[in-house]
Amino acid sequence: MPGRRVPAVVAALACTLLTACSSAPISDVPSAPSSATSTTSAPASTASADAEAAEVDAEARRLAASLMVVGVTDYESARAALSAGAGGIFVVNWSDPGLLTEPGRDIHALRAEFGGDFEVSIDFEGGRVQRHSDVLGGIPAPRELAAAGPAEVRRVAFELGTRLRARGIDTDYAPLVDVDTAGLDIIGDRSFGTDPAAAAAGAQAFAAGLTDAGVRPVYKHFPGHGAASGDTHEGPAVTPPLDELAHLDLAAFGPAVAAAPPGTGVMVGHLSVPGLTSGETPASLDPAAYRLLRSGAYPGGVPFEGPIYTDDLSGMAAVSERATPPQAAARALAAGADRVLWSSGEGLDEAVDLVAAAVADGEIPLEQLRAAAARG
Repeated sequence: MPGRRVPAVVAALACTLLTACSSAPISDVPSAPSSATSTTSAPASTASADAEAAEVDAEARRLAASLMVVGVTDYESARAALSAGAGGIFVVNWSDPGLLTEPGRDIHALRAEFGGDFEVSIDFEGGRVQRHSDVLGGIPAPRELAAAGPAEVRRVAFELGTRLRARGIDTDYAPLVDVDTAGLDIIGDRSFGTDPAAAAAGAQAFAAGLTDAGVRPVYKHFPGHGAASGDTHEGPAVTPPLDELAHLDLAAFGPAVAAAPPGTGVMVGHLSVPGLTSGETPASLDPAAYRLLRSGAYPGGVPFEGPIYTDDLSGMAAVSERATPPQAAARALAAGADRVLWSSGEGLDEAVDLVAAAVADGEIPLEQLRAAAARG
């Protein structure tokens, strides 16, 4: 683990404290200060500044860990992540099913030990993306659900949410709001439709059903993957320019976010967007993407005040070719993410170190981490 860094503000804080000591009227200041006074004030001020810096560092580390959602393989790895302060665990498709089914070694046991204040998430959309369906049951693909109408979408999502909640899962990385306009294999029937209105209507209904069951839905993949140049799992992908995307995926995100149930999250994808992101930087690491989502400055959009998640930072080449998961996590938090997600679960301590160092260097305001934690 990298050593802790002392913030540059320490000297400035010490100087401020020393200056405050000289504010008495001239007539009250002894004409010949004793040497004892001059030699003891500086160490006392330095000690005070050091203590304040240590408090800031400790808070930064606690907050940083609480904003990280890491993949876990079994009960032991979940306990280790939560013991390290992780704010969430991600039940990946290679997790031991016992984490969902084995009394005393399941999610309910973790909640009994660590309290309920941590997030348990899964990636369950229906169709070809439904994890642990042998335990949780299966549902049709979103496109098939959409054909049955919004009421059926909501009913099926409610039943799914009820099963997730019974196993201790409280967040589902679904539904897609992406519009299937380019025929990408990675999107296809995962999308509720081939036009923005259909995609938005299906996503709204699915999100409402999950919320009815007490499970947080997370819209994805803002600002839109439906017309991208490729699959972000396999490498960098570029969307059409922002002014064109406004009539494609963003035209679905606008009404979907505007009608989102309270508590809904939004996941930012690893997409480069000409006219929005900087060069080939993925949206998940670019402040401009987070500003766009927060502002609602796109067709039908409204300012979004809920939690913003990153897409997986470890299992997708669009990011993993650029940075390690800890590096990407620190960059994403600096950019404006509230929750950083990586399925491998490796490097949690390193990620915390990097974020704490960024706070010390002034790259991430401590208040920004506080605000992110408050959106829990």
